[in-house]
Amino acid sequence: MWLFSAPPLARIEQAHGVRLDAAWLEHLQRSSVRFSSGGSGAFVSSDGLVLTNHHVGADSIHKLGDASHDLLAEGFSAASRDDERKCHDLELNVLVSMEDVTARVQAAVAAEMAADEAFAARRAVMAEIEKESLAATGLRSDVVTLWQGGAYHLYRAKKYTDVRLVFAPEQQIAFFGGDADNFEFPRYNLDICLFRVYEDGRPVKADHHLAWAARPVAAGDVVFVSGHPGHTDRDATVAELVSLRDRRLPLDLQILNRLETVIGGYAGRGPEERRQAVQDLRGVENGRKARSGVLGGLLDPAVLAAKRETETQVRRDLEARLAGKESPFVRIERAQQTLDGIAMRYRLLEAAAGFNSEYFRTARTILRSVEERAKPSGDRLREYRESNRESLEYQLFSDEPLYDAFETTKLADSLTFLATSLGGDDELVVKVLGGMSPAERAATLVAGTELGRRAAPSSRPDRRRELYDGGPAAVSASSDPMLAVARLVDGESRRLRSIAEAADEEKKQAHAEIVRSRFAREGLAMPPDATFTLRLAYGVVTGGTQSGTPYPAVTTFGGLFARAADKRETPPFDLPPRWREAQATLATDTAFLDTGFNFASTADIIGGNSGSPVVNAAGEIVGVIFDGNIDSLVLDVAYDDRRARAVAVDAAGIVAALKQVYAADTLLEELLTGDAPRR
Repeated sequence: MWLFSAPPLARIEQAHGVRLDAAWLEHLQRSSVRFSSGGSGAFVSSDGLVLTNHHVGADSIHKLGDASHDLLAEGFSAASRDDERKCHDLELNVLVSMEDVTARVQAAVAAEMAADEAFAARRAVMAEIEKESLAATGLRSDVVTLWQGGAYHLYRAKKYTDVRLVFAPEQQIAFFGGDADNFEFPRYNLDICLFRVYEDGRPVKADHHLAWAARPVAAGDVVFVSGHPGHTDRDATVAELVSLRDRRLPLDLQILNRLETVIGGYAGRGPEERRQAVQDLRGVENGRKARSGVLGGLLDPAVLAAKRETETQVRRDLEARLAGKESPFVRIERAQQTLDGIAMRYRLLEAAAGFNSEYFRTARTILRSVEERAKPSGDRLREYRESNRESLEYQLFSDEPLYDAFETTKLADSLTFLATSLGGDDELVVKVLGGMSPAERAATLVAGTELGRRAAPSSRPDRRRELYDGGPAAVSASSDPMLAVARLVDGESRRLRSIAEAADEEKKQAHAEIVRSRFAREGLAMPPDATFTLRLAYGVVTGGTQSGTPYPAVTTFGGLFARAADKRETPPFDLPPRWREAQATLATDTAFLDTGFNFASTADIIGGNSGSPVVNAAGEIVGVIFDGNIDSLVLDVAYDDRRARAVAVDAAGIVAALKQVYAADTLLEELLTGDAPRR
């Protein structure tokens, strides 16, 4: 997961005989797109057409549906530009430039500062840099922490908020095999969708967009992935990994298992309830399986043994040069103990696991926004800094329709989790529940709040803008019960956050010392951990072996039909009606049956890479990343290309499906030529 500002060009050429130049890299960088909802994509036409995964776009697709139109289940295809559907709250970012600001950030932190003072100083200078950059360029500006504090880079990105849905297949073909096949290979998923980016009411002119490859990808091909991997812990110390194994991941799984049961139960009440909940359910199922895989890797003695061996040597060499000064590894261990001591309470309150409702999240954002606005940008909580204000407001005032029954179900369960985790007699729990049971309290809070747009036919007012614009006086005078609960827990939440931020600052300073030692020995020949910023990965299209059974590099549509038949089309292996109808003709079309559908490669990917374009040495798109195999889940903590595989939708399969199943000829022409047809 290499920085675009420091790509391993010599290593790529030596290993694969492919020479990349600055123009190739810039074109791929400027064609690549980050989705605010958590994923990646790419421009694929000069008229602002963006290709990504169905599951990356699913949040926006879901919000565009209603009780009469289940766009996730039914799919969507815009017949014309006028039919393209504007998303409620989707923001896309395209990276324009990167600048190393490490010296300025580090200079703001004096050696004698206490951890909380150092954190405040670092936060202030980062906000100042971002504010200056935004004023000078008009671009979204974010100071990104790399190597756990070893470096700081300023990323400037063009921001787009007028994003419209163009095409999405049925979720059943996008996620064929469901949770049973998730993180497996072979796969048979048309996990794609297409959006168009608009600016000033017209499709944006994308000077950089990826051309469609004329030749299908094949086993042995070298491929490159440009995307935004979300988070890895490969540079974490052993103490941090042990905490991840013994504390954080088990807590994650406890919460996710609970959510899966609660949301699954709500979805089982009927078709409309399922439509409301299915997107959340898919996310929970995916998160549960992903974290189980990481935990399984950390429970493999060989993984931590390798980490301990490497760390022992690094630690020995570093501590020998410290001349009696405290080891940075010891400082990290101490800070991690502090974080572990508040982990449960922090997760319930500041991370809001005890208040699972969109209404609560909105209440907290409004409450904190009006308080933080009165402070200088550098003194605010990080998400409320001035340079992030537009993005925060765009999310806050989303037109997403909310459903009170679903919000009540989620909130009731999370309040129960809060009470059972902290104890029913905990002072704060008693205040939050207000003499009611969790179910009664949740129902009362949801029924009484006016902090969101309820789905039709509700005509309840939405007072988000009124309170936000009204400032502290309006918020203080408000009797909204959800706002009152947010205010009730805010003091304790902020206290826990301050402790966590100070401990994280101690870790950053210690990691920076470790990284400087590594840089002195190795130079920059190592990529930093993933940070949801643009990275370049590369690998080879290849099959492998799973549980002793070999699998191919590329699957086909013939394999899709065979798997559906083998499973007797029982869910989740059933074909959508459109595909079942087309199968009668396509089952005798040898060329279609042999067309590549999904493929596997050794490219280094993780969550956040979903939707990343896969390109060949010519920079042409050959696929779209949508998953990894089960052996890829350990990539969060350690990379191994012997068994781990990145899984992508084949570009040839996308063309075949659009042409022979969806008859999307106009859209297909735009994809293949890079220009929208002029009719």
